[in-house]
Amino acid sequence: MTALPRLVCASANPHKVAEIALLLDALVDLLPRPDGLPDVVEDAGTLEGNARLKAAAICSATGLAAVSDDTGLFVTALDGEPGVDTAYYAGPSATYAQNRAKLLDALRGVDDRSAYFRTVVMVAYPDGSELVVDGTCNGAIATEERGERGFGFDPLFIPDDGNGRTFSEMSEVEKNALSHRGRAFAALVMALRDRALAEH
Repeated sequence: MTALPRLVCASANPHKVAEIALLLDALVDLLPRPDGLPDVVEDAGTLEGNARLKAAAICSATGLAAVSDDTGLFVTALDGEPGVDTAYYAGPSATYAQNRAKLLDALRGVDDRSAYFRTVVMVAYPDGSELVVDGTCNGAIATEERGERGFGFDPLFIPDDGNGRTFSEMSEVEKNALSHRGRAFAALVMALRDRALAEH
């Protein structure tokens, strides 16, 4: 039996780490980000660039392959905002609730509430090579928060193929089957398998 690929998780966000661990369960030997590493400044200006900054920093610090992701919510009526600044939409230290409140305020009275999430996943290897995959989920922004699960913009995002429910109204299994992050990490698993086959 082939050993599972070993990856260090570059994310310091506990909600993201839990979701990634669930998505990669039994498929990857996922190691936690080492304590004490400084936060990576995500100033590349693109999802790909930010994911690369995080993966490369953790790979350099640990000498092991590192996996990171960066996600953006792109709202049609807001010319693609919040986009690459999704996590900091309401300010550098904004809470999830503050980000959601700002989005609801920006869309007050707006009819076109279409939006999509995009996640880019990057694996950086010590030899300088990398894997890059992504996943997208189309949907719309609700007029009010609904549901108790999830994090970030989950209480506001209604995926097109989710029976009218927000991500927060779904079970983790349901959300992961539809979500941008679920699709991106499914693509990563395939890419890791292809890489392993190419190496043997």
